[in-house]
Amino acid sequence: MTLRPFSSLLALAVAVSLLAACSHDDAGQQATAAAPTYAAVARGRIDIEGGMLKLSMPRDGVVAEIKVHEGDHVHKGQLLAVLDTKPAQLAVSSAQAEQQQAEAQGKLLEVRLKAAQQRASRLAAAAAAGAGDGQSADDAREAAQQLQGELDNARASSAMAAQKLDAARYELAQRSLLAPVDGQIVERLIQPGAAVSPQGGPAFVLLPEEARLVRAELNESFVGAVHEGMHAQVVDDSGSGAPTLSAHVQRIGTVFGPSALEEDPMIRANTRTVECVLVFDQPPPDSLRIGQRVIVQFGADTQPSAKPGA
Repeated sequence: MTLRPFSSLLALAVAVSLLAACSHDDAGQQATAAAPTYAAVARGRIDIEGGMLKLSMPRDGVVAEIKVHEGDHVHKGQLLAVLDTKPAQLAVSSAQAEQQQAEAQGKLLEVRLKAAQQRASRLAAAAAAGAGDGQSADDAREAAQQLQGELDNARASSAMAAQKLDAARYELAQRSLLAPVDGQIVERLIQPGAAVSPQGGPAFVLLPEEARLVRAELNESFVGAVHEGMHAQVVDDSGSGAPTLSAHVQRIGTVFGPSALEEDPMIRANTRTVECVLVFDQPPPDSLRIGQRVIVQFGADTQPSAKPGA
């Protein structure tokens, strides 16, 4: 009497288990079917072409004045900082004095040469007419030739003085640091009164106003699955919930190297990756920062996207 109910319960338990298993398999198949597939996935970071600029003072000296602060937007040619210019200004003044002296000497010799040439011409005419001796005419001609040589030397000295003045002015200009491009001052590393040199490290770090791009690291096993023009999705790796951005592959590197984004030194030493550069299909938001880490999901498409302007 007790065996029949136990068998019924056992059969019921098996049936419930089978139904649960079937339900689990169906859910797994639906999740698998709904999950997106990608040709490759890679780590990446936000960057710009050429990276950030580290600006050093062109010459040794003491910082006299700083014209910008961190966070300022600057334009190409804008003055960023100035060194003590007194020694360079003294050199310019000295070169100007030398040039003026050479020019004055040249003008004086021009007047003397003109007079000597006129005298030599008159004496030569007199000697030809028999009204004067030939020796005096010869002496006057030699004197004029000597003055011509002195004038040529004076003109050469004046040209050298002009070049020296240009060099002194150039050195004076090198005491000022100008912005090479439009951009934003990310970091300022000097203070007024500090002694600096070109070899002493950067004075400013400048972020150029260039288009953002993505530098992804393709694992060697994925290199063959990615091609130029392939579409991709760029996802923020910090989990901030930032919207996914659309991009496409601009170029793929030809050199393998160690991973720069892998934090584990053992994995980094044994991993070989190829740099893949992607550009955004639409201008990214201003909140996208240089150095921000992202995940790049390369699509499974095989047709390259149309190039801009095609």
